[in-house]
Amino acid sequence: MVRRSRYLSLAAVLATLLGALGVTVLFGQGRAEAHGVAMMPGSRTYLCQLDAITGTGALDPTNPACQDALDESGATALYNWFAVLDSKAGGRGAGYVPDGTLCSAGDRSPYDFSAYNAARADWPRTHLTSGATMKVQYSNWAAHPGDFRVYLTKPGWSPTSELGWDDLQLIQTVTNPPQQGSPGASGGHYYWDLALPSGRSGDALIFIQWVRSDSQENFFSCSDVVFDGGNGEVTGIRGSGSTTPTTPPTTPPPTHTGDCMAVYSVQNSWNGGFQGSVEVMNHGTEPLNGWAVQWQPGAGTTLGSVWNGSLSSGDDGTLTVRNVEHNRVVPPDGSVSFGFTATSTGNDFPVGTVGCVA
Repeated sequence: MVRRSRYLSLAAVLATLLGALGVTVLFGQGRAEAHGVAMMPGSRTYLCQLDAITGTGALDPTNPACQDALDESGATALYNWFAVLDSKAGGRGAGYVPDGTLCSAGDRSPYDFSAYNAARADWPRTHLTSGATMKVQYSNWAAHPGDFRVYLTKPGWSPTSELGWDDLQLIQTVTNPPQQGSPGASGGHYYWDLALPSGRSGDALIFIQWVRSDSQENFFSCSDVVFDGGNGEVTGIRGSGSTTPTTPPTTPPPTHTGDCMAVYSVQNSWNGGFQGSVEVMNHGTEPLNGWAVQWQPGAGTTLGSVWNGSLSSGDDGTLTVRNVEHNRVVPPDGSVSFGFTATSTGNDFPVGTVGCVA
């Protein structure tokens, strides 16, 4: 059995790091898209983001696999933990997504997730019980209809070997499961019950392919698990075992509003500053008439010039950028963008959630 006195449950981790801190969600530019990976059992990108996030906007992983992935694939990929996607997959798997690249969407994502394919045994893990029923949680940051195909590695698979399609067996397909929490909220997710196979022990991996029915876009999620009598405990991230959890900041995250979604990216950086942009997406079926985006900048970051938006700041340092007249209206399933330059001491990314506000 898992020694629960040494481990934090995923719920405790979320309450400490996700609920209070909020999650900085950063995506690429282009057409408005769905976003999501598994939150329970946590995917590699999701748990590495929880492990790395600090109260200043900087990334400081405690897990060596997460640190190596950050070094290899960069901060933008980790901050975009939702975006392990292939916009043209159309439900294809074996024969289309090459072996060894399942955890990076066949290396077809807008970001470089290739480091998260690494065959190693020290990724963060979720502890489960063979034969039990677990509640899967899958982020619904942008909600869309479709199927969730759930695969489990076959007995004898080793985490130090390359993951291929022949290593997997399909154990469940779920269509349009229910949701809890609002799309675009930090903790919002799809959920469903998964009966875990009996007779399993040791390391395994749960792979989920989200196949949208309204688009060719698919999402790919790799979750490292171990069958050892656990009940969803997570080890290998900040706050688990003997590691001291990070104290979250006191600034509340902005409230998601309607079908508006804001995504933040760093376009270019240099010693002492950077250029950033925010894409404002409309996931609704009606035009979005007017928008505003809010975030708390990383420690030591000060915005300079802003274009295609109107900047204001609160007494607590919170930044709000509103539309200007020429980009007031965002069409359905469309987006507009604004850009900015900033001085920085190295924390180029925000603290907590970037979101649309009223």
